Amino acid sequence: MSAPATRPDKGAAFLRIDNVVKDFNGTKAVNGVSVDIAKGEIFALLGSSGCGKSTLLRMLAGFETPTSGRIVLDGRDLATLPPYERPMNMMFQSYALFPHLSVWENIAFGLKREGLPKDQIASRVDAMLKLVQLGKFGDRKPHQLSGGQQQRVALARSLAKQPQLLLLDEPLGALDKKLREQTQIELVNIIEGVGVTCVMVTHDQEEAMTMASRVAIMSEGRFLQVGAPGDIYETPATRFVADFIGNVNLMDGTLDVDEKDHCVIGCADCQHYVGHGITGTEGMAVTVALRPEKIELTREEPQHPHGPGHNCVRGEIKEMSYFGSFTVFHLQLASGAKLKVSQANTRRHNDDAFTWGDQVWARWADNAHVVLTQ
Repeated sequence: MSAPATRPDKGAAFLRIDNVVKDFNGTKAVNGVSVDIAKGEIFALLGSSGCGKSTLLRMLAGFETPTSGRIVLDGRDLATLPPYERPMNMMFQSYALFPHLSVWENIAFGLKREGLPKDQIASRVDAMLKLVQLGKFGDRKPHQLSGGQQQRVALARSLAKQPQLLLLDEPLGALDKKLREQTQIELVNIIEGVGVTCVMVTHDQEEAMTMASRVAIMSEGRFLQVGAPGDIYETPATRFVADFIGNVNLMDGTLDVDEKDHCVIGCADCQHYVGHGITGTEGMAVTVALRPEKIELTREEPQHPHGPGHNCVRGEIKEMSYFGSFTVFHLQLASGAKLKVSQANTRRHNDDAFTWGDQVWARWADNAHVVLTQ
C-alpha cells in the first residue's frame, strides 16, 4: 500500500500548531511542537504509547489546554473556545455508537442536538449513508453490523456536522489486520471526497504510511521528523526514526573518507561506499542505516568498482522467515552481528534457493544506505 497520490495545496496554513507545550506537574507530555497543516491534508501523528500524540490531539479537540503556545484554525485562535464550540469532530477508536439507536439515528444525533430542521437532517443523513455506502443499513442497530461497517457509521456521524477539522484517534485499531487494510483505502477515499482536513493519531506504521499525505514521528513529546511517508522511510533524519519505521540494519562505524561525490564508512564487518559526501569530520562516529529489501544475496563474492570489500559482507544464514511474497534471511557475520535481508519470492519453485546454514554474500548499491550522525 502507498499513501494517497494527491497532495493538497501547500499555501497558507489552515491549521497552525505553534510551539505548543503541555506540562503535567513538571513533565512535558508535549514539548515545543510546531507544524503547519494545509487545507484538505491528511496528517498523521505516529509514535509509540506515551510519546504525546494523543495529548496533542486532545488539545486540538479542546479536552486539554496548552500550557503555552497557540493552535490556530483557519486564522482563528482556538484557545478560548470550549470543545463544543470548535468547528471539528473527533472519531474515537471505540466508535462510541449508541447501541439502542439505529444507524440512521446515530448519524442524525448531533444534527438534532444542533436544532436543524427535520428536512435538512434527513437530507444530510441520507447523503452521509450514501457517502459511506451504507444506504441499505439505515434501520439496523450497530450490533447488526460488521466492524468495518460500524467504523463507517462513526465516520459518517463525524462528517455529518460538516466539520472544518476531523480528528481520528486510532481510527482502525478495533479491526483485524485484513479488514484494517481494506478499510484504510475506503477511509482515505471518503475523507478526500469530502475535502475535510484531517489529523489522525496512530501507533500503526502501515496505517500512517498508507493513509497520510504527511507524517510526524513523535518521541518524548517532540517531533523528530515531519515529511511524506516515502521521504521518512527512505531518508530518516535520526537513528530513532530509521529504527521506528519499518525494518532496518543499523551498523555503527567511523567516517574514513569524505569527498564531495562519495564517502567511505568503516564498520566491524565491511566498508560502506556511499555515493555522496556528508560534509562531516573524518574519524567521527556515524551509523549506517540499510533496509533489508535493498540487499541482494549471492553465492559468489561481489566485485565493487572501487575495490574489494566495499558494500558487501559474507555471512551464514542462521534463520529464515517465510512471508509468502518475500522471505527474510538472518545472516550471522564474522563479528557476531546479525544482518537482515529481505528477498522477494518471484518464482514458485527455486532449486537453488538459499537455506539454513548456507554461506552467502550480501551486497548492496552505492545509494542503498543512509548515513546518520544522530
